[in-house]
Amino acid sequence: MAIEIRRSHERKFFDHGWLKTYHTFSFGDYYDPAHMQFRSLRVINEDRIDGNSAFPSHPHRDMEIVTIILEGALTHRDSMGFSSTIYPGDVQIMSAGTGIFHSESNEAEGPVHLLQVWILPEKKGLTPQYQQQKFPAEQKHNTWRLVISQDGRDGSLIIHQDAEVYLTNLDLGTTVEKEFQPGRYGWLQVIDGSIKIDDVVLNRGDGAAVSDRPSIHVQANSAAKLLLFDLA
Repeated sequence: MAIEIRRSHERKFFDHGWLKTYHTFSFGDYYDPAHMQFRSLRVINEDRIDGNSAFPSHPHRDMEIVTIILEGALTHRDSMGFSSTIYPGDVQIMSAGTGIFHSESNEAEGPVHLLQVWILPEKKGLTPQYQQQKFPAEQKHNTWRLVISQDGRDGSLIIHQDAEVYLTNLDLGTTVEKEFQPGRYGWLQVIDGSIKIDDVVLNRGDGAAVSDRPSIHVQANSAAKLLLFDLA
């Protein structure tokens, strides 16, 4: 019946000048054998990119890469020919598969704030794919909105892994529950605000690994935005 908390200040922080980033799990120059991944969830990076700055074109392969914009806008271009700007409310998933090059640029004057998530695919060598969709705020208001799933149900984007991704925006005092089937695991990431699970308070940037529990009850101590993973 375990909930293991990963506090915001425990994440690794890097200030690259144009990019300021927090890493929940080992990534790039950050290596911590105690925090490599959780189930198939490999990366949760919280990035702030200065205006008129960019990740230049770079390769990926055999990874499901999810981008969620919190503030600002990010322009994506890739070797499959896709070019798109991602805004708050949008969810993007890029299946790198056999290999892809892409760039991500902030072409505005102000900063962009985003979460980038990597999930390991169910198998290697998949055909690269790109998906992007807007999920209106009313669909996430005080309820879990499924945004990514293996079967694409309820209008969600498709991922090549037995994983589900949910978003919600909670009002102060709201309580929501998430049930987990036997053998499933959860990771809850607090995007903004403050919540309580059992008697444990989680604040902005905190994460919680959920194991061997049939459900969690989340109470909003303030207006809050949450990201939840249901994992095999």
